[in-house]
Amino acid sequence: MRGLLGPNGAGKTTLLRLLLGLVRPDAGSIELFGRSLPRGTAPGLHGVAGFVEEPRFYPYLSGRRTLELFAELDGELGPGSGRRGVAGLLDLVGLTPQAERRVGTYSTGMRQRLGLAAALLGSPQLMLLDEPTTGLDPAGAREMRAVVSRLAGEGVAVLLSSHDMDEVADVCGSVTILASGRVVWDGSVERLRAEAPPAEHRLETSDDRKALALAAEHPALQVHAASDGGLVAAAGREALDAFVLALAAEGIAVRRLHEVTSSVEAKFLALTGRAAI
Repeated sequence: MRGLLGPNGAGKTTLLRLLLGLVRPDAGSIELFGRSLPRGTAPGLHGVAGFVEEPRFYPYLSGRRTLELFAELDGELGPGSGRRGVAGLLDLVGLTPQAERRVGTYSTGMRQRLGLAAALLGSPQLMLLDEPTTGLDPAGAREMRAVVSRLAGEGVAVLLSSHDMDEVADVCGSVTILASGRVVWDGSVERLRAEAPPAEHRLETSDDRKALALAAEHPALQVHAASDGGLVAAAGREALDAFVLALAAEGIAVRRLHEVTSSVEAKFLALTGRAAI
C-alpha cells in the first residue's frame, strides 16, 4: 500500500482525479498497469476504483439498494456478484446494521464506508482512496484502516491519499509526498523514519528558566522557549527520558509533557515547508 501525502492544495486530489479518468491531463504522461496513455486521454476505469473527496449517493435509497444499483449498472455485474457480493461488502465495512436506512440519514463517516464498499464491487486491481477516514471517530477510523490493510494483504494495490503523516506511516509500506504539485520525497516508510528528525514535545515545568539552562548539559536534545509559554523539546525517547529524570533530580517538577509533532510528521513539515508550532 502506498501513501500519497501533502498539505491542502498540494495536488493529491487532482492526481486521483486524473487516475480515475475524471479529468484529462494537458501535460505529462500517465501509466497504469504497465500501459502508457497518450496525452489528452483519460484512463479507462477498468480495474481502477475509488473515490475523491466525499462520496455522494442518492439520498432516498438505502445503503443496500445503493450497492445493488451500482452493481446492476455495471455491464458485467449482477446484484449478488462480485468477489464478496453486496451483503459481504456491507459486512466488510461495518454497515450491515444500517443497510436498510436511507443514505440521506447517514453520517459523513457512514458515507465514507459506503463509498469504500461501492468501490469494491468490481474487485478492482487498483484502489484509490481520498481521505477515507474523514468523518470517522477514532474507533471507526481504526476499523477503516484495518479494512484497507486487509485489502492490500489480499493483493489489491491501494493508493491512500491523506494529509495525516502518522496515519499513513502506520498502514503504508511506501510514501510519496507532494508539495505545490511536485513530488518532494518518495520511498519506503522505513527510510522515511530513518531520515526523520526527533519528535517534538511540549514541556511545562515549575521553573522553565532553570529547565532551559539544564538542557544545555544534554546535547542529545534541543530545547527552546515556546512563543506562548513553556518549552519545546526535540529529542528521541531515551534522551527525553534522561532529561526528565535530570529535571526531577534538580527539584524541577514536570507539570505537562506531550508530543506535539511526531518524528515522521516533523519530516513531512520540513519537506513541505510548514512550521510545526
